[in-house]
Amino acid sequence: MSLPPRDDERIRTEPLSANIPFLRVLAGETLATPPLWMMRQAGRYLPEYRALRQKAGSFLDLCYNPEKAAEVTLQPIRRFGFDAAILFSDILVVPDALGQKVRFAEGEGPQLDPLTPEGGLATLASELDLERLAPVYETVRIVRATLPPEVALIGFAGAPWTVASYMIAGKSTPDQAPARLFAYQHPELFGEIIDRLVDATSSHLIAQIDAGAQALQIFESFAGALPPSLFRRWSLAPVGRIVHRIRSQRPGIPVIVFARGAGVGVEELAQAGIADAVGLDWTIDPWRARDSVQKLRPVQGNLDPLALLAGGDVLAGAVDDIRAALGNGPHIFNLGHGILPQTPIAHVEQMIARVRG
Repeated sequence: MSLPPRDDERIRTEPLSANIPFLRVLAGETLATPPLWMMRQAGRYLPEYRALRQKAGSFLDLCYNPEKAAEVTLQPIRRFGFDAAILFSDILVVPDALGQKVRFAEGEGPQLDPLTPEGGLATLASELDLERLAPVYETVRIVRATLPPEVALIGFAGAPWTVASYMIAGKSTPDQAPARLFAYQHPELFGEIIDRLVDATSSHLIAQIDAGAQALQIFESFAGALPPSLFRRWSLAPVGRIVHRIRSQRPGIPVIVFARGAGVGVEELAQAGIADAVGLDWTIDPWRARDSVQKLRPVQGNLDPLALLAGGDVLAGAVDDIRAALGNGPHIFNLGHGILPQTPIAHVEQMIARVRG
C-alpha cells in the first residue's frame, strides 16, 4: 500500500530517494521490510562509543569536535547496518549558541543558567550564532560523505517547548513544572522565548540540510507534560511554524515529529499536517495508530526500550506485534524512545534479525 498523493507535494520524490529505503517510506511508500534505526543509537550501550568518550573531554567538547562526532554517528552504522544515521549532537546546542551557558555535569545531566521573569531575554542573543555551531554542520558534511549511498542521514533539533523547559528550569525536571508555571504566569514572556527558539531552531535545521541532512527529526520530548490546550499552543503551533519555514525555504526535506507522551495528541499532529511522519512512543497502541495516524502519515516506532532490554521471547513478541499492526502501511521501525545504556548488543542484533527476517 502507498499513501495517496498529497496536495502540497512536500515530500521528496526525486530519483535520489529511489534507493534509500528510509526516504522511500517518508515519501509514503510501504516496504515489505521496514527501514530500521534507533533513537540514541550512537551512545553509551556501545563499547566503541565509551572508549572514544573517555578521550573526548566534556560532552559538549565531543559534540563540537567534527571528526569525533562523525565517528560516533557512524559507529552504529558500521556495527549494525541501520538504514539511517542520526547526527550525534544535542538539543541544547541551540541555547548554547544563543548565549545561555550550558554545562554537562558527569552523572547529573545538563545544567544551564536559568531564565527568569526578571531577566527575561536579556541574556540571549537575538539570533543563533551559526559560527558557534559550525563544527556541528561540519560533522554533517563528514558523515554524509562517508555513509553508504543507501543509508539516509537525519538531522535533528529539540522542539521549542522541550528546549524552553531546560532553559527555564536550568536542568531536567520530572514534570517540567517550572516551565509550565512560567507559561501560565508569564505567557507573553514565555511566548517571546518560544518565538526566539522557533527562529533559532529553524536556522539550525536549515543549516543541517545545507550541510547534507536528507531528513529531519524534531524531538518534543516533554509533550506529555502539557495539558491539551497548552500542547496545541506551545507545542503544535511552534513546531508547525518551524516546519512551514523549512518547507518554504528547503522544499522536499521530510520532517519527522516525535512528541513523546502526547497520547492521542499524535492523532491531532497527523491531522494537522505538521509532520511528514509521526513518531510513536511505546505507550501508543500500534493497532489504533494504524487506523488513526498511519492512514494520514507514515509512522515511526514504537518498540518499548525495556522490551529490547529484556530480549528473548519478550522482544520477539513485541517486534512481531508492531510489524503485524503497522506492516501494511508506511512504517519505519524504531524504538518508542532512546535505547537504554545497559542494553546488550546481542538484543539489538536479535531485534534487527527479527525485523528483517
